Amino acid sequence: MLPWKVTRRDGTPDEDLHAGLRGAPPIHSVRRALPVLLILTALLRIFFHLDTEFALTLAATPPVAALSYGPLATAGFGAVAILLFELPLLQWDTPGTGDFGSLLFVVLLSVAVSWVRKRREDKLFSIRTVAESAQLAVLTPLAERVGEVRCSGLYRAAARDSRVGGDLFDVRDGPYGVRAVVGDVQGHGLAAVGTVAALLGAFRESVLDDPDLERVAARLDRRMVIDSEGVEHAELFATALLMEFPPGSSVVRLLSCGHPAPLMLRDGRLVEPAVQSSPPLGLGLSLDGIGAPVVRTVELEAGDVLVAFSDGVTEARDASGAYYPLEERLPALGVTDPDRLAEAVWQDLRRFVRRIEDDLQLLVLAPDLQARAEAGRTQAGRTGGPSAEDGGSRPPRA
Repeated sequence: MLPWKVTRRDGTPDEDLHAGLRGAPPIHSVRRALPVLLILTALLRIFFHLDTEFALTLAATPPVAALSYGPLATAGFGAVAILLFELPLLQWDTPGTGDFGSLLFVVLLSVAVSWVRKRREDKLFSIRTVAESAQLAVLTPLAERVGEVRCSGLYRAAARDSRVGGDLFDVRDGPYGVRAVVGDVQGHGLAAVGTVAALLGAFRESVLDDPDLERVAARLDRRMVIDSEGVEHAELFATALLMEFPPGSSVVRLLSCGHPAPLMLRDGRLVEPAVQSSPPLGLGLSLDGIGAPVVRTVELEAGDVLVAFSDGVTEARDASGAYYPLEERLPALGVTDPDRLAEAVWQDLRRFVRRIEDDLQLLVLAPDLQARAEAGRTQAGRTGGPSAEDGGSRPPRA
């Protein structure tokens, strides 16, 4: 993955999934230059009668080909070079000088180098493909729509050539509505991938099993505590923001475990939901009944867009050391389409900062209130009771 590479988890990554896996692609200008070099060398010899020493350019062709072509193509260039060298019309081969033997040795050595390079390249491609698959199993691509919620986002890992770092987010639909998590674990880069995988696994189970966000937070907290047991000076912790869109309702429930509150765009204006921050995950406080997390319910209006983010966005600095002012820049972008908002923030962030050194992520959620109301009425018709919007109770625990 190249610097500035951003993996957009909306199903349409900025670059092809396997782009660059085979290493830096051959420079096309170099590949095209090799045939031109051979032809030009022969023409200069015929029409300008250049010295025999000019034939040394032929010996340079196979080694250059070995850097850009496979062994068969390298052997082909070598054969052409030998043919031109021995061509009577050019009169380059002087008997008794040993030039032919030297050229043949260079060609054979170039073919061997090309074969070794190709084998190493294929092995690297295989290893990195497996690594890509493993990382995508942790951070699965984000669908454009989950339930009645439109989704888009971006994710950039700090570690070079990595798609997963210390940030996490996911959106899942379940019996209790659409739930989303945005988190930031201790550390960044590859060292935090194991914790990210554990938290996402616990969250995906909680979407199906736990009837409220408090229990979801407790499950994540317990996961962190258990993973820290038996590890001396583990000090493993993570911040997380949980969001829930109950079926058939025009509200969103928010629970913050030490994570920044989301921002909300309403008619192009910035609205900051009042969210009470609870202790981070991994301290075990919720298991001991201390510092129990508090859920806030926020009423939504048609067209509202929620933007959740990690500190990698707000702590990015420009050349003067100033932090990226997301709260100021977000409404100034003039973008309200949730499908384009994440990309607009990313481009603005790239223009603002000098260099990004931390994992960063941005998750954009836009609930379709009309579709949610219809889903609520459908659910009420199936169960024979009132919908959540009409004051009905929450679904029973699965």
